[in-house]
Amino acid sequence: MKEDFLHYLWKFKKFDTLNLKTSNEEEIIIVNVGEYLELAGPDFFNAKITIDDQMWAGNVEIHLKSSDWYVHHHERDVAYENVILHVVWEHDTEIYRKNNTEIPVLELRKYVDKDTVANYQSLMSPKAWIFCEKQLAYISPFVLKNWQERLFFERLERKSTAIYELLEQTDNDWEAVLFCLLAKNFGLNTNGEIFLKIASSIPFSIIRKESFEVENMESLLLGGAGLLDDEKEDNYFKDLKFRYYYLLHKYQIEKGNCNPVQFFKHRPDNFPTIRLSQLANLYHHNQNLFSQISEITSLETIYALFQVSASTYWLDHYQFDKQSPKKKKMLSKSFIDLIVINTLIPIQFAYAKSRGIERAEDFIQLLNEVAPEKNAIIDKFGSFGVKSLNAFESQAMLQLKNEYCAKSKCLDCAIGMELMKCH
Repeated sequence: MKEDFLHYLWKFKKFDTLNLKTSNEEEIIIVNVGEYLELAGPDFFNAKITIDDQMWAGNVEIHLKSSDWYVHHHERDVAYENVILHVVWEHDTEIYRKNNTEIPVLELRKYVDKDTVANYQSLMSPKAWIFCEKQLAYISPFVLKNWQERLFFERLERKSTAIYELLEQTDNDWEAVLFCLLAKNFGLNTNGEIFLKIASSIPFSIIRKESFEVENMESLLLGGAGLLDDEKEDNYFKDLKFRYYYLLHKYQIEKGNCNPVQFFKHRPDNFPTIRLSQLANLYHHNQNLFSQISEITSLETIYALFQVSASTYWLDHYQFDKQSPKKKKMLSKSFIDLIVINTLIPIQFAYAKSRGIERAEDFIQLLNEVAPEKNAIIDKFGSFGVKSLNAFESQAMLQLKNEYCAKSKCLDCAIGMELMKCH
């Protein structure tokens, strides 16, 4: 048994509250269980409890055993001086404040229904992948859908943190933030952080000026990635290298120093040369991209906006000095879907929130039209009977796995709560 089970019992009063008594046989009436903040200090703040007709207002601390009070050295911490009730599963010793007054103890196991304990033990039985994998398919669709909506917006809130940090770094320039986020997205998992560092190192005022010449854009991005450092016979390489060092001198930019970009294990269409050229062309064709996407609700409009390809040179190249069969390197529909999921919706969400505008239904509707991601987590949930039919659902399930299942926060999860109900 874990303390989070006791937190759940106390928070939702999942025990007999009518005949409560302290370990010293004093009558307890819970007026307010307090606020569960999950911060340092006592577990529940500002509770109101009557003990033998005396009303107390203060904090409640919860442990598996009373003696855990001393194990955790709460007797030395002034933050625990205002504890009015010590809620435990097993009472094994008396607890005293610094002034030697005894803290009342409620031994919870005397008041909890056996079915509640059995449901908890069933839910938290040894897991192969997640605790509830055998019961997941039987959860009410109503419960699951509502929980997915909450999970989806939790995920957007988490993604917004990085967006607001970038806003501070760019003096609240939404166009600059979008450029950085798109760069990270174009780099995928392997090169994403490197692409982000490259984009962040170039003042966006320079991107605005130089995007009218796509070769200048390419030189800034490929040069920043260290892809113009060598000596090659290729004329296009020589031209970009000349432009790159000219622009460094023109704008007094220091040459970037980032980790080498990765080609290994990538399909050629995902090579950093191709992705950076596509990003350069995207901004060459769209000088004010954020103003165009900030309120777009049509998926078809987004697809049209991102119909860009790498530059002409890359028609028959994936790397400098290595010719390949001709192929137009367009952004694929599946790649644009990833941009919608990981960049456009998060930045639209953060922008709407910053302006106090409610657009929740827009985001849900848009991602209902986008295909779900394909990865091991989504596939695994599908094998347990919960298939993601669109990106809204797959994003929710990723949030569920990463923030709840992986952290064993079953009693903070709507699915876990549903399974805890006595049947």
